[in-house]
Amino acid sequence: MRTRRTFLTWGAASLTLATAGIPTLAGRAAAAQTYGAFVMGYFTESPDMLGARYALHLAISRDGLNWIPLNENQPVATPTAGTGGLRDPFILRRQDGTFVVLATDLYGLDFGRNNQYIHAWDSVDLRSFTGYRRLRMHDRVAHTWAPEAFWDASRGQYGILYSANINGRDAFWVNYTSDFVTVSATQEFFYPGFGVLDATMHTTPNGNYLYYKNLANGRLYGARSASLQPRSFDNGTYTAGVISGAIEAPIVHKDNTRDQWYLWGDSFSPANAELQLWTSNDITRDNWTPVGKFDYTQPLNAKHATICPITTTEYDNLLARWRAPSWHRIRSYNEPDRVIRHLDSAARVDAYPFDPYPESQWRLVAGLANPAGVSFESVNLPGRYLRHSGYVMRLDANDGSAGFAADATFHRVAGLADASWTSFRSHNYPDRYLRHANYVLRIDPLGPGSPAGDRADATFQVVY
Repeated sequence: MRTRRTFLTWGAASLTLATAGIPTLAGRAAAAQTYGAFVMGYFTESPDMLGARYALHLAISRDGLNWIPLNENQPVATPTAGTGGLRDPFILRRQDGTFVVLATDLYGLDFGRNNQYIHAWDSVDLRSFTGYRRLRMHDRVAHTWAPEAFWDASRGQYGILYSANINGRDAFWVNYTSDFVTVSATQEFFYPGFGVLDATMHTTPNGNYLYYKNLANGRLYGARSASLQPRSFDNGTYTAGVISGAIEAPIVHKDNTRDQWYLWGDSFSPANAELQLWTSNDITRDNWTPVGKFDYTQPLNAKHATICPITTTEYDNLLARWRAPSWHRIRSYNEPDRVIRHLDSAARVDAYPFDPYPESQWRLVAGLANPAGVSFESVNLPGRYLRHSGYVMRLDANDGSAGFAADATFHRVAGLADASWTSFRSHNYPDRYLRHANYVLRIDPLGPGSPAGDRADATFQVVY
């Protein structure tokens, strides 16, 4: 079973072309500024499909590594035609600074469906979406997967790339457009002699880079070309290929402030809703190295994402429009793939992803015994809180007693293993801290002189 997906091209936004038919003033102002943040678009799935939402979601990040999902991690735009669902969203900043959103027209896991169309929206600032339409990309009996777009200055047009099996081979195809309303006839863009999937283009002043999945061996590769002409990348593969299990859907983006590049990949199984990451300080070389999960987070249940640089003003405006979630997840310091969750009233740290995923979502409310502290209220079982009983943590309903309030109250302090993270000191046993032992949560006496492993067990990161 194969899923499909898309991603984007970023270079300095040009002010030389105002795309016809869309607003330009706000976009031009944004394009003239320095990018200081990123926006991610995605859809969601979870292992048992409890989190499946086939619509556009957004998240924002200052550093491109740690993400705040917006709108409570719920959709901000949903297709109203075709299958009524989307996968593989892609966000492109147009030449006038405004945005276009493209996506695969597919709901759920019906991968055998043939569809000649993709979804499209316009947006001035990603705070609203207008002009919804479907674009017919070809007339073949084939599905249109993972659309993304790039600006081709030599043509004065945008190229829309997508994956499709046409003429009996899995290749990348391109249609050209000036307005994302009318598109040219399809042309074959990339076929290196074997099946490929999920094109992502990154253009730079020194060359153009096309990353893709090789269907023959499952690895992610990069190809380069001095031009953006169809078939010019065919013999340009320059990487040995990165792999980490069942992987697809590459994203390539550059840090806004330094010469650091990131390559994201995605598992294609809903049971493994994880984005994986590699980094390089030189996209022209084959030197991608894995980034550990300690160093990045992803939006909850995010699948097949797209990342686009934005200004700090756009970041602030998106946060004001869509808001950060009212809940958090709590990640372990020394087991960074694990988060605090409740399971049959027990409190544990378990490896993400899992279902029911709401068992890992917490409202950090004012401490029940002391408002200067914090209490952990379950999102999916409101009125129930993490509390210690016999020094072991569990999820119980608040009985209104002073004893319960004290057991359920903690004080946030600098992380015992890393001061940039967080530890939680018990309110009524102030020498004891929340920690995991054999993945079970409890409170134990800890301090600066405690073993390093125990201090690591008691250090957490509050994320979304």
